[in-house]
Amino acid sequence: MSIGTSRLLPRARTAPSAEGRRAGARAVAARAGTGLAAVLVMAALLLPDRVERLTPGTFTRIPVEAIGGVALLLVLPARARRVVAALAGTGLGLVTLLNVLDMGFRSVLVRPFDPVLDWVLFDDAESFLSDSMGPAVATAAVIGAGVLVVALLVSMALSVVRLSRVVVRHRAVATPAVLVSGTVWVLCAALGVQVSGAAVASRGAADVVSGRVQQVRDGMADREAFAAEAAVDAFRDTPADRLLTGLRGKDVLFVFIESYGRSAVQDPELAPRIGAVLDDGSRRLGAAGFSSRSAFLTSPTTGGGSWLAHSTFASGLWIDNQRRYRDLTSSDRLTLTSAFRRAGAWRTVGIMPGVTRAWPEGRFYGLDNVYDSRTLGYRGPKFSWTPVPDQFSLAAFERLEHGRPGRGPLMAEIILTSSHNPWAPVPTMLPWDGLGDGSVYESVKEAGKDPEEVWEDPDQVRTEYGRAVAYSLDSLFSYVEKYGDDDTVVVFLGDHQPVPTVTRDRLGRDVPVTIVARDPAVLERISDWDWQDGPKPGPDAPVWRMDAFRDRFLTAYGPR
Repeated sequence: MSIGTSRLLPRARTAPSAEGRRAGARAVAARAGTGLAAVLVMAALLLPDRVERLTPGTFTRIPVEAIGGVALLLVLPARARRVVAALAGTGLGLVTLLNVLDMGFRSVLVRPFDPVLDWVLFDDAESFLSDSMGPAVATAAVIGAGVLVVALLVSMALSVVRLSRVVVRHRAVATPAVLVSGTVWVLCAALGVQVSGAAVASRGAADVVSGRVQQVRDGMADREAFAAEAAVDAFRDTPADRLLTGLRGKDVLFVFIESYGRSAVQDPELAPRIGAVLDDGSRRLGAAGFSSRSAFLTSPTTGGGSWLAHSTFASGLWIDNQRRYRDLTSSDRLTLTSAFRRAGAWRTVGIMPGVTRAWPEGRFYGLDNVYDSRTLGYRGPKFSWTPVPDQFSLAAFERLEHGRPGRGPLMAEIILTSSHNPWAPVPTMLPWDGLGDGSVYESVKEAGKDPEEVWEDPDQVRTEYGRAVAYSLDSLFSYVEKYGDDDTVVVFLGDHQPVPTVTRDRLGRDVPVTIVARDPAVLERISDWDWQDGPKPGPDAPVWRMDAFRDRFLTAYGPR
């Protein structure tokens, strides 16, 4: 073959070297990493603070923070650019964390997370998980949450630093892109352009930061306002012999039923079951000589935060956040319960089955003795979060205080916790003389439902909530029917509405409140309240704010 002919033949291809293959793989990995960083940063900038806003349209908007951030990075020197990018990424990670916390708090407590006051609630959340799902699940959740937070902050900082290098390396493309994007953002903002109900011109991250700053300012102003409110107390200097004269010689029980809200008596899916229990209770109490009057109180909280409702009811002050609660319980404010102690005509006790550790607030509430989950004599199983079934708590009150021979009048604050989230398993009523030390509840718990299975289906959650509230009410009615007498006065109420999974964000924050007595003179004292007959308030029953109850009660049962 001639040389000329050989030049016409195709040249054999040389296989890529190992180094070439590695370089290609690195290039692909680099592009993938850059793409992932861009997706992560854009998702963080556009992440909403409400679960219902997690729609595809939310993530098709233009974040002004991205435009401004790129513009800033283009003009900064290299060293300053790296520092600013790292700080911006960390800040964006914190904003993302706040949005996630907001989604969680809105789903349970129907309010945003307070970065100043709400950290204490994480301890309660860990305890709730431990009691409901077991210590292992709670520990795993705490560790997992910590790892995710660190991973979020680190990955967000690294992503912004990586993107800053890409932007500078492609300055010729980035600069006009910023100008075009900025122009489009301004036009969309001016015209109010929306996608799926969300504004295309987004400034979500900036709004989160400004909102938190305003939240801190509002908190400082609220503290001053609360101090002024707390300084006014019409009953501060009332002499002991002029307090609660209309209830002398009576046993007065203030009974809170956990999560017993307006939804329980008015929601079309819940009201039939719970209404039947209330109707039956009315019949049974009537047969025992008792009468009752009912209305609604508007709670300062919903979904949780029972202590805020308890303190509002007792103090006559609106306690809707943790700072107010701390300031109140460290003061000498006269509470509804401490008024009985000051009067000197009652022994004051608390039945607090949900308390599992030291509770110094008992002194603030003026309670001579507090029986908690450790001192009620219960040796049975927990029902998820609930340490003691309601019927046993009431039986313990009878054994420890109410049924003691030769005792004087009692004032008791009793918390019924069986209707506390997660509402599974639910106890059942047992013979009063067969409760023993609570060991009998082992078989009752075994026959109940698993909370993890219940919470997989919102309809099951609502069903079990209804069963739990019905059990709490039945326990109370049965107790009053069996152990009540001519000197028994019971005020029972809910502390707050249940979580949105049950309420579906309907029927507000009202809770039923009922006064039960056998002595007609007790209910005659509140005849001008216009409360409705029976333990089941109707839709048109009077509604008061919960902080109004203390003064009206002390006035109604004071000297005439």
